[in-house]
Amino acid sequence: MIFLASLRARWSSLVGAFVAVALGVGLTAAMALGLAASLSAPERAPERFAGWPVVVMGQDTLTVPVRRGPDVTHVTKPLVHPQPVDIELLRELRRLGPVRFDGDKRDAVGVDAPAPAVREVVGGRARVLTGDDRRHADPGTARDAEALVAVNSFLGTAGGVAAFVSVFVTASTFAFVVALRRREFGLLRMAGATPGQVRRQLLGEALAVGVLASAAGCALGAWGARPQAEALVRAGIAPDWFAVGGEEIGWFSWPLQLAFWTGLFVSFSGSWAASRRAGRVGPVEALRDASVDSGVMPWSRRIVGALLLACGLGLLVRTLGTDPSALLKRKTYTTQPMILITAAAALAPLLVRPVVRVFRLPGAVGLLVRENSTAAVRRTAAIAAPVLVSVALAGSLLGSAQTVSAAKATEAERRTSAHLVATGDSLRPIRPQDVPGASAVSPSAATGVFVREEGSALVRTDARAVGDPAALAATSRLPVIAGDVRDLDDRSIVVNEEWEKHRVGDRVAVWLGDGRPARLRIVAVLARGTGDNGAYVTRANAPSAPVDRIDVRLAAGADRSAAATALRARSGGEVRTAEEWLAATHPRTKAQTRLGLLMLLGISLVYTGISLASTLLMATSVRRAELRSLRLAGATHGQVRLVVAGEALVAVAAGTLLGLAVTAVNLTGLSASLALLSVPAGVAVPWGELGVSVGVCAVVAVSAAVMGARRRPGGSP
Repeated sequence: MIFLASLRARWSSLVGAFVAVALGVGLTAAMALGLAASLSAPERAPERFAGWPVVVMGQDTLTVPVRRGPDVTHVTKPLVHPQPVDIELLRELRRLGPVRFDGDKRDAVGVDAPAPAVREVVGGRARVLTGDDRRHADPGTARDAEALVAVNSFLGTAGGVAAFVSVFVTASTFAFVVALRRREFGLLRMAGATPGQVRRQLLGEALAVGVLASAAGCALGAWGARPQAEALVRAGIAPDWFAVGGEEIGWFSWPLQLAFWTGLFVSFSGSWAASRRAGRVGPVEALRDASVDSGVMPWSRRIVGALLLACGLGLLVRTLGTDPSALLKRKTYTTQPMILITAAAALAPLLVRPVVRVFRLPGAVGLLVRENSTAAVRRTAAIAAPVLVSVALAGSLLGSAQTVSAAKATEAERRTSAHLVATGDSLRPIRPQDVPGASAVSPSAATGVFVREEGSALVRTDARAVGDPAALAATSRLPVIAGDVRDLDDRSIVVNEEWEKHRVGDRVAVWLGDGRPARLRIVAVLARGTGDNGAYVTRANAPSAPVDRIDVRLAAGADRSAAATALRARSGGEVRTAEEWLAATHPRTKAQTRLGLLMLLGISLVYTGISLASTLLMATSVRRAELRSLRLAGATHGQVRLVVAGEALVAVAAGTLLGLAVTAVNLTGLSASLALLSVPAGVAVPWGELGVSVGVCAVVAVSAAVMGARRRPGGSP
């Protein structure tokens, strides 16, 4: 009965937790439904050889034995350049029946013959496809698989951020509820309630909130999954065929079941620590509780916060010392800052008071705002913590993405000394004399090489195949730290520091882009950089790779317009200046990446608004006696509202400063990693997005505080 009565009386204080859990479950359900839809590409009908019963496809994978502990296993990776069906095999297939080519391509052929006979002739020299498997010969199948990787990455990251912020907001809400109800719990203890009964009451409230909010969230997620998929398609993150529907949205499907039980777990775990703290409230302690908060940081929370801080800083230092390039990866700079954010949020009650003391506000109202904020440190920390999370996520995620993109763009700019760049799928070969005023012309093709690292991993490295190493040296400024790229020939390779073997003169066993094994001598080593300093081989080691780029360096005084016109006519590709090409291929931040991060930050900002509104409405509702005292002391209604609005703004400012401090630590670590990788680049701080985040937090906080104080506390004095 007490439990039900408490729910009826305290429902308004649990609205924030309900909305947070429901929204978190809804987002989790929508993300999980999207992941379920993206686990496999749609079953497309064959296109290239739809009218042929059998398709023979050249080998398109490389299988290499590697060590896994004491055992030896085989790892398979797709080839950069699939092998064509060889001439001898084509002669044998023609004896079985008609053979169809797709234009000049020989990567696959259609055969009108019985499948068993074709398999007997082919053996292990190629792949034999029948039925729906014939679609694997279509180029769209590979594109579909690549598109699903981007969708999975985005939805997984978004779901992780949503779960992180949801747990944080729910735990923060229940912790503040306990702080506001200390006297109530003290009275229950005086009436004979045991600590266990107090804990069970709070956990029961959390369980009720969790069940109702999770059910509502599942309905919300099922409704929002389809619009979310359409939004991903419009944003270019997902392919045109991506959609959510059918069996994935059943109430007993795994995405909705996962979302429901996750919401229940979030609600229960978020209230667990708060319930233990409520159970420790003694009757005398609660009845003697003063307006000035004391003992707001139990030693357990201090220890947890200190451990998280040490873990975050230690992980950052360790990564800098062992593998600084890891900090440039999106998965790392998206997830690793959350440790420091959680540490700062856990230590917020300890950090808020000295931060607030820094503010010097004018007038009696300013003095009252500052003293109230430092005295009620629990309330101030509860308001500052979600702002801290929102600001730190905005600064760390967007700042890291912009810093890495700027570093890559700067590196590419310093690596290029060409004046004109021609690009296209298959450019025609040209000579320096074909372009008036050209001093060097360097055609190259995109390829790749495979190397077995430490005997246990097969690693693919992107590479460029060049025809003239001397022209490459003339049209580029590669970050060579040893050797000379002009020594490159058909029996050698240029590598970077990231390779296991990277000493000039050493020989390294590789597999070329078409799967052929080769043992090449290292003639030059490049700095590791941001990861774009790939390998270089000659055209003889990538004969099937079409030329897709031609770099041209002009002599002093050459007519750039005439050279561009001749290059366009001779090569048949798109010709741009080096500056235009760099801007198009190395943007400061890719539009899709920026949009994805902004969507994640939007999720965080919505949660922050929910937390701020619920915390301030709850806090103001229990301050009626305090606000009445202000009216009795002569304050007008406007001055009372100005005080509560000022306190809200001070708390938002404190959270902003702490969030900026976390952002500074994360971006400093990223800047240090770029310096260690010999990439000169500055730190990009997303001031615009940070300003929007802080502005939204301030508007929500002030609105909620003033709304709670609009009801006149006790009428006229």
